[in-house]
Amino acid sequence: VQVVESGGGLVQAGGSLRLSCAASGSIFRLVAMGWYRQAPGKQRELVAQINAGGGINYAESVRGRFTIHRDYTLNPVYLQMNSLKPEDTAVYYCNARAYYNDSPVPRPGDFWGQGTQVTVSS
Repeated sequence: VQVVESGGGLVQAGGSLRLSCAASGSIFRLVAMGWYRQAPGKQRELVAQINAGGGINYAESVRGRFTIHRDYTLNPVYLQMNSLKPEDTAVYYCNARAYYNDSPVPRPGDFWGQGTQVTVSS
């Protein structure tokens, strides 16, 4: 299973960016897609996640500013980031939680993209 993100970049404080993420490969069933971020010297943290049932979870620090959404299915998934702050600067990683095709039965796994840099200048 491959996960590919796009859409990072440099933006001024108060600006907006939209990240995209798509998973491909031997996917049997997607369980959830989410965005995590990791700033220098800090641990990776959950930003937002959406599950197959449509349930959504946000980090408190981004609630009301970021929106995770999809079109019709769980894949691809997008993260609309508005009112960006310098403290949002980080590498953003997309995560796909899925069952992948295996023999004799599908197996669960966590799959990660390579990350995309988001830099917010003050």
